[in-house]
Amino acid sequence: MFARAAAFVAVIIALAGIEDAAAQTTNRPPDTMAARVEACTPCHGNRGEGTSDVYFPRLAGKPAGYLYNQLLAFRSGRRKYPPMNYLLEFLPDPYLAAMAEYFAGEHPPLPPPAPSDVSKDVLALGEALATSGDASRNIPACVSCHGPGLTGMQPGIPGLLGLRAAYVSAQLGAWRYGTRTAKSPDCMQVVAGHLTEADVTAVSAWLATQAAPANPAPVPKGTYALPFGCGSQPN
Repeated sequence: MFARAAAFVAVIIALAGIEDAAAQTTNRPPDTMAARVEACTPCHGNRGEGTSDVYFPRLAGKPAGYLYNQLLAFRSGRRKYPPMNYLLEFLPDPYLAAMAEYFAGEHPPLPPPAPSDVSKDVLALGEALATSGDASRNIPACVSCHGPGLTGMQPGIPGLLGLRAAYVSAQLGAWRYGTRTAKSPDCMQVVAGHLTEADVTAVSAWLATQAAPANPAPVPKGTYALPFGCGSQPN
């Protein structure tokens, strides 16, 4: 009798364990990259489209090579922002590459252009620098690296559309003062070093007012020659 009772209890326990495991499997979130990058979405949006906070950039649709380089830079501490540094500290290269590919493959619509409170003269200066540069000061046009539509170039140059003026200004300032750097040749630090505060304000404001082109995809690698002998992954 005792043996039968013991066996019965063992069966009950086993069945309970199976049911518990099944419940855990049923309730477990799917192991997809979309689920894995949920830690990114409060700042960068559910699909990397950005949020209302102007200091967190859009990730969606940027070249995977560019996004991967930035993840490596944050993980190593070369690019400094404590939440990102801590979040990425122990993630291996393949995981970072998969994250980059995920956001590069997302294509939510670009946000509408932001209204600007700067003058028409300031916007005109920003347009001139972005589209033509200033050869007398050795400043290349933004379009010479970031593409005629400012949508970036594969595999490592980001688009500049869908970003707010405050974010662009902060990044240009970081390049100017050396708090943001890239592997050699650090083309953006060279370019930003030739900009004045007024230039930064103008370029940032003008870029933020630009509407999305019909095709917002980055242009293919080698579409045009880059200034300063830069490669295709200067950032």
